[in-house]
Amino acid sequence: EVTAVHRRQQHRLSLPDGGQPLAGSPHGNDPSAAQPFKVLILSAPRFPVLKNVNAHLSPGQKVGICGRTGSGKSSFSLCYFSVLFRPTGRIVIDNIDISKLPLQTLRSRLSIILQDPFLFSGTIRFNLDPEMKATDEMLWEALDIAQLKPVVKSLPGGLDAMVTEGGENFSQGQRQLFCLARAFVRKSSILIMDEATASIDMATESILQKVVMTAFADRTVVTIAHRVHTILNADLVIVMKRGVILEYDRPQALLEKEDSIFASFVRADK
Repeated sequence: EVTAVHRRQQHRLSLPDGGQPLAGSPHGNDPSAAQPFKVLILSAPRFPVLKNVNAHLSPGQKVGICGRTGSGKSSFSLCYFSVLFRPTGRIVIDNIDISKLPLQTLRSRLSIILQDPFLFSGTIRFNLDPEMKATDEMLWEALDIAQLKPVVKSLPGGLDAMVTEGGENFSQGQRQLFCLARAFVRKSSILIMDEATASIDMATESILQKVVMTAFADRTVVTIAHRVHTILNADLVIVMKRGVILEYDRPQALLEKEDSIFASFVRADK
């Protein structure tokens, strides 16, 4: 079994530059939530992380993915970023095979929030907007949405207050909220939350869920669930085991089935 294929190690991988835009595509054609996208038959070198995975996610849909450790749920999300190489299979977003897109183009439209959030050494402004394209008004709006505005207002320098390496001068929950604010500033079409609530308190978890349902209402959000109650309000639930999709339906429909694996997870989570 592969647990997120060494989640932390992914940050240190030497990644390829990616492909070129599809022939005939308009220049700068980026993946977005404007059209449905599919995930098809994915795998990785030497071991099949995902096997015959075929899922259709609609624009703006809130999707929950759950499964036991080693089920392949985090590998599923990493494939969007081309972190896992795919000798077979493909991911299609907005009718574009993402392997044909330059990585910078692809990743500029996607955001991921991990279980262990990371902030860079530098100003709060830089952490929210590394490309320095957003106005102060946009940054404050993002902080307000993430309920961090009072925290930053109280710091000397405000947006120009310094963040220590790894964001150690902020709590775990605050770092998660900063990452969420960053995703909002980037106007990411697809947000992936990989067990983002696993190490935070219930109050911060509540803020995260509220922001996802409001500020990201028109964007596609994929939640890799550590606690299944966090995806009870999702539009679609995917249950995985050993790289295979076992269940794929609305959460309420799955809860009504006595033999549903998802229903058993929910009962165990109470």
